[in-house]
Amino acid sequence: MTVLVTGGAGYIGSHMVLALREAGDDVVVIDNLSTGFSSLLPEDVPLFIGDAGDENLVEGVIAAHDVDAIIHFAGSVVVPDSMRDPLGYYRNNTMTTRNLLSAAVRCRVPRFVFSSTAAVYGNPDRVPVAEDAPTRPLSPYGMSKLMSEIMLHDTAAAHGLEYVVLRYFNVAGADPQARTGLATTGATHLLKVAVEVATGQRAKIDIHGTDYPTPDGTCIRDFIHVSDLVQAHRAALAHLAVGRGSATWNCGYGRGYSVREVIDAVRRVSGRSIAVQESGRRPGDIMTMVADTSRIRAATNWTPAYDDLDVIAAHALAWEEHWLSRRGVPAPAMATA
Repeated sequence: MTVLVTGGAGYIGSHMVLALREAGDDVVVIDNLSTGFSSLLPEDVPLFIGDAGDENLVEGVIAAHDVDAIIHFAGSVVVPDSMRDPLGYYRNNTMTTRNLLSAAVRCRVPRFVFSSTAAVYGNPDRVPVAEDAPTRPLSPYGMSKLMSEIMLHDTAAAHGLEYVVLRYFNVAGADPQARTGLATTGATHLLKVAVEVATGQRAKIDIHGTDYPTPDGTCIRDFIHVSDLVQAHRAALAHLAVGRGSATWNCGYGRGYSVREVIDAVRRVSGRSIAVQESGRRPGDIMTMVADTSRIRAATNWTPAYDDLDVIAAHALAWEEHWLSRRGVPAPAMATA
């Protein structure tokens, strides 16, 4: 199988490329390198620097490499940014997906795996949240992904394309061998910020909202290790390859951790102090989001390997220290907690 990975030089995409290669699949990547790094890819993986919404580029890549499936990661993912720049998110996420689907249909690519988000649910009525829960996004980010899901469903019905939508919960951690990880400058992922504080790159971490009706007053999220997430994508490809039809699956572990619990995990694994600053709630933030994962577990043989918050934090920290050393930046000595 030859798989086109859009956004393949980014955080999740680069992990996906490694997993596909290890499984013996051929891989080709399209990435505009706005948040990705070509250095995270194996040297022999073809990389086309450009936009996944450039239909001429996509069609040329598909034809040249005889692509059998597309995994679409490319897009913008920061909820607060989407509140400030909704049109940018509808362009980068929804319009890019539309153009990519158009190219896939013209080239008769039979299988498509789409990177969606639990943000499509908004504040759910029940937790854990199942795939048939109402979709009520609170942010343009969530809405841009839901629009893309709808387009994918309608395109598949009209053209015979089969797809799997994977609704990610909170992706975290890094490759256990530190071959790749989250390298984006100024990333807003909670665990990434915490390990940047632990390695002296930031002075503090902000907690946005401490008055939620949760056990410690902070938001609760279902954190999934990025390596387990990419194995869910491999399970999706296998599902489509044997003709089991289109599907929508949550990707999480089915348990939640608060913001404070995540920060405490980084303190434990690093043995370092982490300064915290508390502030008010942010528009678009969801209070509690935990996945019901029964559907993906019933449909596939997907079995998480890293369902442990301290393991996720340790892998994120190891990657951060490795990434600093690769760039020749020594991590400042830190006072232990």
